[in-house]
Amino acid sequence: MTLSRRLTAEALGTAILLAVVVGSGIMAERLSGGNVAVALLANTIATGAGLVALILMFGTISGAHFNPAVTLSEAWQRNVPAAEVLPYIVVQIIGAFAGVAAAHGMFGEPLFFASEHVRSGPAQWWSEFVATFGLIGVIIGCSRSRPSITPFAVAAYITAAYWFTSSTSFANPAVTLARAASNTFAGIRPVDAPGFIVAQLAGMAAATTLFCWLYPAPPADATVGGTVAPGDFADSLEKP
Repeated sequence: MTLSRRLTAEALGTAILLAVVVGSGIMAERLSGGNVAVALLANTIATGAGLVALILMFGTISGAHFNPAVTLSEAWQRNVPAAEVLPYIVVQIIGAFAGVAAAHGMFGEPLFFASEHVRSGPAQWWSEFVATFGLIGVIIGCSRSRPSITPFAVAAYITAAYWFTSSTSFANPAVTLARAASNTFAGIRPVDAPGFIVAQLAGMAAATTLFCWLYPAPPADATVGGTVAPGDFADSLEKP
């Protein structure tokens, strides 16, 4: 798969993911009548469903990372060349902000406006460590044992983590940065974003270390980007 195709898939996938997260948050808040639990439930269901669709859609092209923490973990495992890490992360961040703008446009909001949603403190940072640790663990464990179920496992974990973490499981530095530009249900104050990102990267490092030890490395070419099993579709794209 050419790098241009993979980067386009990462940018587009991350953009749609943020449109789902932020857009469903806006819709949920408007329809829930002030019931935060109902709003969070609606936001959770939309995010989980969107993740399954997006990973299935783009997994055989780019590995469907949509997340700098995932890309760094995959590079650590040598599933992604070191030279491609920065391009992946750049397009993920660009895509994330594009997705926020798309969601705001659909609901008549300014394209970008700084969030005032406070998300700070040790409990929130620990939540982001745990959320990201679990996400990377699910990806490594499933991709090295049952790759075909990885999209569903990732979506199921994020759906659960929305509810068992006090931070509602961002678990993604690109998502964190972009949600700081959305003063909506899904937002996070810009000043709170660095603490989340540090915790997410720490969770990624801990999970990659542990789960690479727990699970033996797969054979060469057993997965695409360490995330999903390759298929005939991926092979056909290499042909002129």
